[in-house]
Order: sequence, then C-alpha cells, then structure tokens
Amino acid sequence: MTSVITLPFGRPLTRSDLEGLGEQPDDGHRYELIDGVLIVSPGPQFRHQVVVGNLHLLLRQACPTGLQVLLAPFAVVLADDTEVQPDLIVAPLSQFTRKELPGAPLLAIEVLSSSTRRVDLLLKRDRLQAAGVPSYWLVDPDTPSVTVLELEDGIYVERAHIVGDEDHAVGAPFAVRLVPSELLS
Repeated sequence: MTSVITLPFGRPLTRSDLEGLGEQPDDGHRYELIDGVLIVSPGPQFRHQVVVGNLHLLLRQACPTGLQVLLAPFAVVLADDTEVQPDLIVAPLSQFTRKELPGAPLLAIEVLSSSTRRVDLLLKRDRLQAAGVPSYWLVDPDTPSVTVLELEDGIYVERAHIVGDEDHAVGAPFAVRLVPSELLS
C-alpha cells in the first residue's frame, strides 16, 4: 500500500508537524528533526549494529541504579524544532516518558556510518552541545576508535580519543572501561 505524507511547505518543521502525521513509517529508516529540517537516514548495517549492541551490554553492566541505558530508536527532545535519536543514550530513569526523553540525556552516543557521519559530526554535535548534553561519544567502527567529548563552559572538549586495543577508563556519566577493538567482536 502506498501512503502519501504531506508536510508544511515554506517554513521549518516542528515536532507538532510530525505528530500530526501519526506514526512514523515502519520502513527501517530513522526520522529525526534538526533545526526544523527532517533528516531521514537509512537503517543501520551489520557492523554498526554489532558495535551498538556491544556498547549497550558494556554500559548496562556498569550502569548504576537510577540511570537507564537505552537503544535507538527513541526520541530525545532538545527543542520544539529538534528531536534526535542517538544510537544510545543514558539518562536518569525518572526523566523518561512512555514515548520520549524530554530534554538532554547525560550521555549521547553515535556510531558513525558513511550515511550519517556528517550529520553526527556536525549537526547533532552542535545541537547536543547547545542543549547541554554533558557527554557525547563518537564511535568509528572503521578505525576502530571512540572519541569522548565533554562539555566545558558550554563547548565540547575532547577528553579522549581511544584507538584500537587501547584501554581507557571513562568517568562520566559513570565509570566504564573502553577498548574500541573489543566493540567489533
């Protein structure tokens, strides 16, 4: 069955515009809204999902009571014109609603892929920084590496760039040890 989606023309979109459409299509794509622009990304590939799954397990094992580690797709509302779905988020359990996280998580993680790399490195980084997300990790499965960014005076500062078999202890939002090469197995 073919469906036709109509969106307002000539102005930035808002979350209300998207909600007015009903459920997002179940087509394997990720739908995000950044500064009023609809971003549609293809579904993730195998290697991406392996890394996301391993990160989820690692974080869940280290996660203290009261915090929740959650996988995409799950809406993170940063503004009326910005709703993103990082690959992984960590936030206090009490801040989640049934359908979204209304505000900044403590940690947002993106696993880079060829189709989303520029959005993750530029647009999402900028919006997460502006929203006050304390930690943002960028995981590159091709290298393999993890770049740990933390807010300092409202600007992301690189706290670590961990490559290959390097072992690094990250302290925020809770203590966890990262070895990028192990995320691929």
